[in-house]
Amino acid sequence: MRLEKPVPGGPCWTELGTSDMEAAKRFYADLFGWRPETDPRQEAGGYTVAHLGDAAVAALSPLYQESQPVAWNVSFAVTDAEAAAEAVRAAGGTVILGPMDVFDAGRFTVARDPGGAAFQMWQQRTFPGAGLFNAPGSLGWVELLTREPDRVTDFYTTVFGWSVNASEEYTQWGIDDADFGGMLTMDDRFAAEVPPHWLPYFAVEDVDTTVSAATRAGASVQTKPISVPDGPRIAVLKDPQGAVFGVYTEGPEAED
Repeated sequence: MRLEKPVPGGPCWTELGTSDMEAAKRFYADLFGWRPETDPRQEAGGYTVAHLGDAAVAALSPLYQESQPVAWNVSFAVTDAEAAAEAVRAAGGTVILGPMDVFDAGRFTVARDPGGAAFQMWQQRTFPGAGLFNAPGSLGWVELLTREPDRVTDFYTTVFGWSVNASEEYTQWGIDDADFGGMLTMDDRFAAEVPPHWLPYFAVEDVDTTVSAATRAGASVQTKPISVPDGPRIAVLKDPQGAVFGVYTEGPEAED
């Protein structure tokens, strides 16, 4: 991710909805060095912000509805929550929840793109989003897995104004040509029951070491460590409660 801070249209936050908060806190604290802080207010419902040093990097929360899956979610920054919700509808998406106030922190919206992938939008007030990107243990890339690439490309470029850097193998999203994420078409390698979704990738010092530590802690490997030609080394994991996330180490091209 070339973005170093939240900007309008870019990813600004990621949060985990999990079935076992205490186990998830331990798992990610051990894996990434996170320091979790749970909001003590009853109306916050156990929402927990993970920190690296003084920087907020991600959140963990209980499942608030029976239908809510155990999963990581990705939020994109917007300047006007109501206008963004209308843009989603006009472009063929669906607004599932909100816009709604989250204390004095900001306004929150949950939406679904025309291909079925859920995502979140965040209009900041006192809380802008993650205070650290690209460093080990923090968000470094977001990837959309979809079965309708053409349709959702039109959707996201219309709603957020993203630039598109596409090759035969992969599509990358950007803002002012600063790439922050990508899109992978779901083919026969993906089981029919796997829904379209956004996948966060966290930067790590060493992918293979991280995968080994995660599996020892009860995670399973979805994609074994692999080096992308002229790109990063990546892997995809499923935590002990069933949430899928990626890890990566920058390749030589990105480090130049």
